Amino acid sequence: MSCKLPYYMAYPMPMQYDEEMIERRDCEYLKSLYPMEAKRLLPYVEEECDRMEYAGSMCYDEYPDKLQLQMMARRVAVMAQIPDNLRSLVDVMLYQELYKRRCDKRKCRTYIGKI
Repeated sequence: MSCKLPYYMAYPMPMQYDEEMIERRDCEYLKSLYPMEAKRLLPYVEEECDRMEYAGSMCYDEYPDKLQLQMMARRVAVMAQIPDNLRSLVDVMLYQELYKRRCDKRKCRTYIGKI
């Protein structure tokens, strides 16, 4: 007699998705620990990154152009109406967000390649 597996065991969720979910949860938790000023800037940084997220965007170049990145940071600073002394915080947050998105895109490509 053949031993049948329950449906949920026959088609388990791949471990890749579990790892991705854990990484996203960690990222969201760490963002919740940001200081208040950084929390206020985060939506502006994410909005600017969303705006620049398209096929062929310079954000996904092997070496993104420094001037373009500075222009992105300047747009965030203007939208958020922040003082000049917090400009470096915008730069760091923007670069971190771009790094996260570039990593996500690379992972997506490797997952698609394995299918």
